[in-house]
Amino acid sequence: MATQPAGKGASQARNAGKARSTVCVGQIVGVHGVRGLVKLKSFTEDPAAIAGYNPLMDPTGTRSFTVELQSAMKDYWLARVQGVSDRTAAEALRGVLLHVDRDRLPPTEDEEEFYHADLIGLSVERPDGSGIGTVIALHNFGGGDMLEVNLPERRTVMVPFTKALVPVVDVAGGRIVADLTDDLLAPPDAAEQAREKAAEAAAERAGSATDGEAE
Repeated sequence: MATQPAGKGASQARNAGKARSTVCVGQIVGVHGVRGLVKLKSFTEDPAAIAGYNPLMDPTGTRSFTVELQSAMKDYWLARVQGVSDRTAAEALRGVLLHVDRDRLPPTEDEEEFYHADLIGLSVERPDGSGIGTVIALHNFGGGDMLEVNLPERRTVMVPFTKALVPVVDVAGGRIVADLTDDLLAPPDAAEQAREKAAEAAAERAGSATDGEAE
């Protein structure tokens, strides 16, 4: 189950909303020095590609930003934002998510790949067609992609985005089919244990497949 990071894909952050159909390609995560440089985390597949989407905009679409990459650090770029020349102005941008219109991104090359933004807002249903909820975000905390699903009872659950648990992604049809057990949808304590077991099982299957190929 593959998703595309932005630039050839989208971000792990929440989409700004289906109405505008934008994709988050980066975030200003800090400042550097006194001359207005910012620390820019890029979510594009090629981190340098973010500058190719200038001008970028905030999630509301009301502000635009043109960034010039200065130098690459370990996890971010030092960048200059047009019109920002001092630390105070740069500080005001700390935490801002940078978006582009979805239609500026190229189509995916594989039917098993999806832009993160295309998943936001899809309904989630069981194999028998009964409803579960709606995808509101996609995250990756280091152990693989996780769908954040909003349930009817106004709480959310995290679902490992694997082929085993999510066998069908029908973007055109506006739905995801998820084969979830009741414990995965249970309140937080029980659900967390179930998610950990599901993630461990997925890791074991992946490891077994790799060992088989090595042989």
